[in-house]
Amino acid sequence: MLATRTLLSKQTLAVLSRQPACFVHHGDYGNWGNTNVAVVFSGCGWWDGTDVHEGVYTMYHLSRNGARFQMFSPNQQQMHVMDHMRKQPGSGENRNMMTESARFSHGQGMMQMQDLAKLDVNSFDAVIFPGGHGITKNLSSFVKDGKDCKLHNDVERVLKDFHRSRKPIGLASMAPMLACRVLPGIEVTMGYERDDNTRWGNWPHTTIVQAIKSMGARHNVREPYEAYVDEKNKVVSTPTFMWETEYHYHYIFDGIGNMVKHVMRMSTK
Repeated sequence: MLATRTLLSKQTLAVLSRQPACFVHHGDYGNWGNTNVAVVFSGCGWWDGTDVHEGVYTMYHLSRNGARFQMFSPNQQQMHVMDHMRKQPGSGENRNMMTESARFSHGQGMMQMQDLAKLDVNSFDAVIFPGGHGITKNLSSFVKDGKDCKLHNDVERVLKDFHRSRKPIGLASMAPMLACRVLPGIEVTMGYERDDNTRWGNWPHTTIVQAIKSMGARHNVREPYEAYVDEKNKVVSTPTFMWETEYHYHYIFDGIGNMVKHVMRMSTK
């Protein structure tokens, strides 16, 4: 009996030794390597593009759950460049969204940042938009026009194409606003509907919540680490950095993780 167990253990180790390291690290919903997800960026940095944490956490959780992904961004100038120390616009500096978003990329070929104009819904199983003020400044005119804003042409096209194709759409922090503007009647979460300040953090961006409700969307209150799933429309949203916190970044990490898991789950249906 002992000899048999030893032999089986050696055989198991031999099999595992021939597998890539990621073999024993994939998550719950990975159809390993067969799910292809487009991730759309709007620059680099919370105040004028895609939030760094939300972008990186998205890619981490996609990798953890066995997805392949490609990164996209509009090849156009962003609204302005913010000094992230002073939280003020810089003087006279112009930057390209795609060039700034490329700071997220690592590697060559398909892992480089791609022009959003080239995103074809037929090549992907799902799309995810991480959050950041680039949502309201670069991917839409929300910062100027509020609830009557217009979306970047390719952003609107991509959202409508994935929705029409019944493919899941993942949205973090401010990104649900984009879908609410062009997909009537969807259900999302952006966290709380009023700024309930606590010792752990606060909700300073609730005016956007009121705006999406006026667009005809249904809003559901959730914590920053939760995700809300609109099963009918295949839209998954999470509040993440709609909640402002100084220390509890693991809540943001978990919120992105829950969103990604539901996107992966629905992409296999």
